[in-house]
Amino acid sequence: MTVINGLPVPPAELKAISKTLKHKCGVGGAIKGEQIEIQGDQRATCKNILEHLGFTCKLAGG
Repeated sequence: MTVINGLPVPPAELKAISKTLKHKCGVGGAIKGEQIEIQGDQRATCKNILEHLGFTCKLAGG
């Protein structure tokens, strides 16, 4: 499970970002509160996509 949190965006934009991440990774996922959950270890892919969208990313966990 890849968990993304701390994105400073409104809920509607969070949903759009989640949809983009799920599509690009080819997996499912969900929004829980203010975090996006993507199935599997998709950290590198999600980081690249979010940086392309203009966000600063920091990987955590292992």
